[in-house]
Amino acid sequence: MLALLMVCSAAEAQGVLNRIGKAAKNAAEKAATRQAERRVEQAVDKAIDKAFEGNDNDANNQQQGNNTQNANVSPGNAAAAPAAGQSLEMAYAKSDFVPGDEIIFDDDQANEKLGEFPSQWDLDTGNAEIVTIDGVKCINLIGYTTIMPLMNPPKDYLPDAYTIEWDYLASDGKTIPACDMDLGIDGYNFFHFRLTTHTDARYYTQYTRPDDTGGSVSGNVKVTPNTWHRVSFSFNKRAVKIYVDGVRVVNAPNVKKGSNFYLFGREGIYIKNIRVAKGAVPLYDRMLTDGKFITYGITFDVGKSTIKPESMGEINRIVTLMTENPDLKFSVEGHTDSTGAAASNQTLSESRSQAVVDKLVENGIVRDRLTAAGKGQTAPIADNGSDEGRAKNRRVEFVKI
Repeated sequence: MLALLMVCSAAEAQGVLNRIGKAAKNAAEKAATRQAERRVEQAVDKAIDKAFEGNDNDANNQQQGNNTQNANVSPGNAAAAPAAGQSLEMAYAKSDFVPGDEIIFDDDQANEKLGEFPSQWDLDTGNAEIVTIDGVKCINLIGYTTIMPLMNPPKDYLPDAYTIEWDYLASDGKTIPACDMDLGIDGYNFFHFRLTTHTDARYYTQYTRPDDTGGSVSGNVKVTPNTWHRVSFSFNKRAVKIYVDGVRVVNAPNVKKGSNFYLFGREGIYIKNIRVAKGAVPLYDRMLTDGKFITYGITFDVGKSTIKPESMGEINRIVTLMTENPDLKFSVEGHTDSTGAAASNQTLSESRSQAVVDKLVENGIVRDRLTAAGKGQTAPIADNGSDEGRAKNRRVEFVKI
């Protein structure tokens, strides 16, 4: 600054200082506005907690009586996972959610260290750490915490069509645990989605700007404490759809695109398996391009060939594709990343590809139209050195034969 003043005239130097001061003032005002918004949100949340605290215990007790899967949750202790029952599988089979097919961000916490802040995230407010529930690593949002994925660039990474998915668990505490997702643009959170164990799914649009348009409340969806739920968010140019365990709970026809997103949680919130992907191309169009299509919509339990219930939407679409095109035959090829021993990955990929074939046959496809082939880690399509690369390599390919 001294050097600048030495080479500038007094008037020029004063002009530079004024511009610098104005820029610093604008930046400070934006930061202060954002922090004020967060404080307002937190204050409102705490007031709601206090107002409903007495009723919440009754609601949670009623939910416990209707669900035998509940268990106490704390870091390192086991939490009961929901059984992959036929009703949940059917809900996903009827779902119109289509996961994106080009992964932008993926975090399954597999390589994280317990007790540390999650390495793929940045912190806006609060605190977060890696814990285990039922032997599986996840992110614990401690208190009033907001995190956002580490992206390059940090904004403007969301395309015109994309999906965001994550698993969410709320413990059964004295407060009302809530998990929120915000879309951000120009320093404001203009789309806000909340899921709690006390009420239902709610969303608000443009509620932090001076020209607030108020909020909207979705249909009734109850969230069971101490149970993992899958949340799926779909954006297509301007339309937003949000699903909880395959059931659509939000259908907003006119929402701005946004440039980035945040996840916010109050005390007792755990999240895992977060994925952001570019919007899906129709299966038939993908197949026409190079004689095959890759799907990331079919997923499995960790280290197993058990197909997760949320895969049924994608499986149902493949059944429809093959039913409408009776001459189609596929080699179903399972692929893994390079984590673990090559021999084990080969065996795992073989059992997973066979499980997919069996599920398609179970849903009406003649077995002689399908063959199973496990490829293990032998055919990567991305760098196994990154989480996103490993996620791209863990895939199922349908190769036309």
